[in-house]
Amino acid sequence: MTATYTFDVFMSLDGFGSTTGDWGGYWGKQGPELLQRRLATYGEDHRMVFGARTFELFGQMLADSTEESDVRDAWVTRMTNLPATVVSNTLQGPLDWPDATLVRGDAVDVVAGLKKGSEVPLRSHGSLSMNRALMAAGLVDLVQVTLFPVVTGQTGTEPIFHGAADFDLELVESRTLDGRTQELLYRPTRHT
Repeated sequence: MTATYTFDVFMSLDGFGSTTGDWGGYWGKQGPELLQRRLATYGEDHRMVFGARTFELFGQMLADSTEESDVRDAWVTRMTNLPATVVSNTLQGPLDWPDATLVRGDAVDVVAGLKKGSEVPLRSHGSLSMNRALMAAGLVDLVQVTLFPVVTGQTGTEPIFHGAADFDLELVESRTLDGRTQELLYRPTRHT
């Protein structure tokens, strides 16, 4: 049996994953439906897969936060308690994450092996360059985009699909959260 791999990403309408502007967390669009949906998604058993940069960013973000901050939303706490594989040739262990395993090597080879051997679905939140490579290799089964209703043309950073291959996307599921944020689930197919 092959485990399903989902690339899960937040982005602005113009395709950016983060911003240098003063938007606040979730681009200021956090709402109860969004948080409930995220918790339900991460309430299921998964194995998280991170690249080094995203893993370090999550670790720093959590270390700099307080229990009252948006960073400590229940779904984030749940995500950090799921088993995780961190693919990196630069990080050194041990990792400061409850159940994380550091694996060296090429992400395509590592994830291909995980897909064959994992008894639970695989999920990656962020890790943009790694997930673009995995998509190009045909290892991403689903792309889950949480699309926030903002345009960050002046302050947007981290273009989600910059440099990615071309893909056709089949819409599998969609929902509106809090009357404004879209959650879109796609099945990608390499466009030839």
